[in-house]
Amino acid sequence: MLNRLTDSLDFQAQALSLRSERQRLIASNIANADTPGYVAREMNFAQALKEATGAGQPAARLAASQPGHIVAGASGGTYSTLAYAAPSQTNLDRNTVDMDRERASFADNTVKYEATLRFISGQVKTTLSAITGQ
Repeated sequence: MLNRLTDSLDFQAQALSLRSERQRLIASNIANADTPGYVAREMNFAQALKEATGAGQPAARLAASQPGHIVAGASGGTYSTLAYAAPSQTNLDRNTVDMDRERASFADNTVKYEATLRFISGQVKTTLSAITGQ
C-alpha cells in the first residue's frame, strides 16, 4: 500500500519537475525571439517523463559508479528529449522562434502544471484524511 502511494507521488513529482523545466525552456525561447540566429528548442514531454520514471528503457539506465558521476535521468537530464523546433516560416535573421506557437505552448504547459499541482494536493488530502480517519 505504501509503495503505491509513494510511486504515485513520485510520478507526479517527476511530471511537475518536467513541466517546470519545459516552462523554463519555452520562456527561454520567448526571451530570445529577437536574437538573430537563435534556434528555438522544444521538449518531448512524453519521452522525458518515460525516461525520468524509468519506463523508457530500464535496462539502459546507468548508475553512478563514482561520487562525481552524473546519474542518467537525474534532474536536468532531459537533454535527450530536447529537439530543435521546426521553423514555421523563414526569417532573414535565421531566428526560428514562432511567438504564436510559444505563447500557446506556454499557456498549455501552465494549465497542465497547475493540474498536476491540484492532483498532488488532492492526493495528499485524501491520504491525510485516510490517516486521520475523518
